[in-house]
Amino acid sequence: MDPHFVQGLHALLVQSTSNDTNQLKSATARLNTEYYKNPACISALANILASSPELAVRQLAAVEMRKRVQQRSGDLWTQLPQDERQQIKQKLPELILNEQAKLVRHAAARVVAAIASIEIPLGTWPELLPLLHQACMSPQVAHREVGIYILFTVLETIVEGFQEQTQSFFTLFAGLMEDPESIEVRITTVRALGVIAQYIDTEDKADIRSFQTLIPKMIQVLGQALESSDEANARQLFDVFETLLILEIPLLSPHIKDLASFLLQCGGNRNLSSELRVLALNALNWTIQYKKSKIQNQNLAAVILEGLMPITTEPEPEDSDEDAPCRSALRIIDGLATNLPPTQVFPALRTLIQQYFTSPDPNCRRGAMLALGVAVEGCSEFMTPLMDHVWPIIETGLHDPESSVRKATCVAVSCLCEWLEEDCAAKHGTLIPAIMNLVHDPTTQRSACTALDALLEILQDSIDQYLGLIMEQLASLLDTAPIPVKTVVTGAIGSAAHASKSKFLPYFEPTMNRLQHFLVLGGEGDEGELRGIAMDAVGTFAEAVGVDVFRPYFADLMKQAFQGLEMGSPRLRECSFLFFSVMARVFGEEFAPYLSQVVPSLLASCKQSEHGEEKDSETLSADAAAFASGSSASSPIAVLDSDGNIEAEMEDVDVDKMLEVNSAIAVEKEIAADTIGALFLATRGHFLPYVEQCVVELVSLLTHYYEGIRKSSTESLLEIVRIFYELSEPQEWQAGVTVTVPLQPLVKELVGHVLPPLIDMYETEDNKPVVATLCVGLGETINKLGPAFIENSLETLCNIAVQILEQKALCQQDPDQDESEEAPEDQAEYDSVLVSAAGDLVSALANALGADFTQLFSTFFPLISKFYKDSRSLSDRSSAIGCLAEIIAGMKSAVTPSTEPLMELFYKALRDPEAEVQSNAAFAVGLLIEHSEVDLSPQYLPVLNALRPIFDVPADAPSSRLNAKDNAAGAVARMIVRNAAAMPLDQVLPVLVAALPLKNDYLENRPVFRALFHLFRSNPQALGPYLDHLLVVFAYVLDPNMPDQIGDEARAELIQLIGFLNTQEPAKVRAAGLNVFLPGA
Repeated sequence: MDPHFVQGLHALLVQSTSNDTNQLKSATARLNTEYYKNPACISALANILASSPELAVRQLAAVEMRKRVQQRSGDLWTQLPQDERQQIKQKLPELILNEQAKLVRHAAARVVAAIASIEIPLGTWPELLPLLHQACMSPQVAHREVGIYILFTVLETIVEGFQEQTQSFFTLFAGLMEDPESIEVRITTVRALGVIAQYIDTEDKADIRSFQTLIPKMIQVLGQALESSDEANARQLFDVFETLLILEIPLLSPHIKDLASFLLQCGGNRNLSSELRVLALNALNWTIQYKKSKIQNQNLAAVILEGLMPITTEPEPEDSDEDAPCRSALRIIDGLATNLPPTQVFPALRTLIQQYFTSPDPNCRRGAMLALGVAVEGCSEFMTPLMDHVWPIIETGLHDPESSVRKATCVAVSCLCEWLEEDCAAKHGTLIPAIMNLVHDPTTQRSACTALDALLEILQDSIDQYLGLIMEQLASLLDTAPIPVKTVVTGAIGSAAHASKSKFLPYFEPTMNRLQHFLVLGGEGDEGELRGIAMDAVGTFAEAVGVDVFRPYFADLMKQAFQGLEMGSPRLRECSFLFFSVMARVFGEEFAPYLSQVVPSLLASCKQSEHGEEKDSETLSADAAAFASGSSASSPIAVLDSDGNIEAEMEDVDVDKMLEVNSAIAVEKEIAADTIGALFLATRGHFLPYVEQCVVELVSLLTHYYEGIRKSSTESLLEIVRIFYELSEPQEWQAGVTVTVPLQPLVKELVGHVLPPLIDMYETEDNKPVVATLCVGLGETINKLGPAFIENSLETLCNIAVQILEQKALCQQDPDQDESEEAPEDQAEYDSVLVSAAGDLVSALANALGADFTQLFSTFFPLISKFYKDSRSLSDRSSAIGCLAEIIAGMKSAVTPSTEPLMELFYKALRDPEAEVQSNAAFAVGLLIEHSEVDLSPQYLPVLNALRPIFDVPADAPSSRLNAKDNAAGAVARMIVRNAAAMPLDQVLPVLVAALPLKNDYLENRPVFRALFHLFRSNPQALGPYLDHLLVVFAYVLDPNMPDQIGDEARAELIQLIGFLNTQEPAKVRAAGLNVFLPGA
């Protein structure tokens, strides 16, 4: 080798380590032009790596040597003469073993990995593995550290070439994890196992068993890293375990209980640093998320909750964005509640909450309240019958002597209002006075306003008695409170407007005057948030007071919203988009002139990168996806150099900052995608010029890593299809598998652009709410467009529904569950939502296919009916019966062959303890009697006996019972129309007429009035005794101040009937106020 070439290269490397920028630029330029294009530079760099006395130069030589070896897929390396390559391969491992500096050793090890990635697949470096094995077994600890590190880096690069060696690796690694002298050897071995794990195939049973035996030792090594407070290495080991958790092979399965126990113990160990504890708890959260079936089958929830509750009592950091063990513990409680059946979570948690809430330690009471709040989302249905036991805890918490407990109780109230609306609204008499007291306490003001906001959002008419007091007290805070409090107060006023609707009118103008200056705030942080919330509130005012009152403010506020788009804040853009959506809803086609400005801003939002201008979105999307759940930030981010090679593992990258930008922009895009559909719905034909570009952009977002964006894009795409169809002036479609009314060509083309990518998304979709949204949206679209929408996709859509009902869709799969194993009946409430959504899809298919659904019914009936069992949740039982009812409505007389098994199932459901199920069962029985060609009149008395108790409902009963009564009335009416002669009318009519007017389910007015009309025509004397009451009912349903209750057809027939009754009983008709409906009135 030319010594001058080596000396020149060495000199330039020395110059490159200088702090002088000019010297560095000059050296870099010369290196790139004079040296790095010449294959000889690799040998020269190897020489410098071996001989330079300067550590920084040796390290730089190793980094540059790796780059040159990898350059152009190894082209420069293969241009080196064979003898030089052989010499480097022979000398380099030996050199690394003798290198004293760890940084140089690691950089040089990556050179070996780079060379191995080229040579091993060619079979031209057979000596490497034996050499590394020998180094790993060396009596010298430094040699073992180097040997395992090189092996780790080589495996990272080319594990595929070593798959026949895995058993020998497992034997070697089992020993290295017990290295008596070096924790570095033990840690690197676990990292190497993490790499190998990713290449084990499901069929490699021997490798899976061998790996499983190593898990306890891997857990031990992680424990040792934590004990030594080695955060950097602990992060890397947690990363290994998180990788094992998400793999589809059950490597951890036999040890889930031990792993969960270990992580829980570490998370609760106050001797460890807060950062290490958070890492352990995040890993536990991943364990619950990805190994749900093992946690469920081994009933671990109660034990985990017992370990988490003490952690919830620890102090929270002031900064709401800062992670801490107590926040991680609450996140896990939320994870348990949403991933596991509530039967396994809430009873154990309730016991702990009661225990902690009675503690004299306010931290325990605060922890109990926060735990209750986070559990509501996943346990709301299960909690409903238990709320009488929960409210005393809430009421006590709102009056607790410690402000921290009162604040936590406000958080719990906010959560309860979101998921248990009816229960919370019913407690307004207790909650509003208590929360208003806390609004005036500076220590609880902000939390109390947030709780008040959530409560007012759901209060509806009950707000009337409080509106004056609330507005007076909140308005004063807009003038005096600090900005963060003004923000939540503004949100609460918006919710007051939402609940009070037109009654907000007296407060509208003064409130607008107070909010005007918030809408022009230009600062970031708290000021920006206040501006955004004020914009949201003003949109709510518009819906409350109506178009005419709001119109004078419209143009100016649109200007403010457009300015918000230009301020560089994702949050303000999100608020502007929400404002546009509301304005379009309020002003309808009047909003159309703004579309040319609004739609481009929405599309620009959808197209932007989440990572800021300096980051390439493709590079970081995988990392961001891993972080999106907020449960892991343990992976170092790989930063690429100019050649596209991994430069270094940057432990000091500001992950939190990246995620903050990433999540804010992702939420903005979610709102933008949602707004597109809302604008088309509101502006109709005016939006048509934008449909194509919006569809293209929304389809591209279906593969986005953030599930919120996939969900809103799905909703908007299907909304666009439905509106586009409506605008095509379609003929009414006819049910049947053969399309007799085809779609307009442009509508058909749009369906062809939208439906295939949605189906593709389903195939890879692992998020249950996204799949549920897809099923519900598809169901609505099928019902709207009919069989033409599904003519090329029927089999695929049926398969989607079958997979979900069999609980075998990708989003329902658990790698630890055997394929032949039945999914457990007891499931998380979110799983029930998905099953219900699949039912919506099936009933829509039945509606579109009509009698042609008969063959499919034999497939779907057993899949749906299995969800009606005593052991199933209320949601499962209710949606199963409701789905079957809708299928009957679609199939009509074609359901006849299945009459007997359906009737048998509906009898059981009528006896169900829950009113929601009884309601659906009554609806289903009525439809079956109406449509089946089997004469069911012999069943009338047993059916009437089963329906009779449902009518006995006090006026203040929960809405589910009132709804059931209306559906029972509908069922009786259908029975009368089908065969009045078989009805004991003298016993039935007093009960039926007393149930009128219907006040909950107006759709059931249609069969009820059909029955009344039928009786007035065929047997008027039977209704004679009830005429006075019926005339009052008629006046109620025809009241022009009420929403339409009976539909145009029934209304016309009712007015005709009133005209006839006026000839018989004019005084009674006049007394009921019905003479206004008489001809000529």
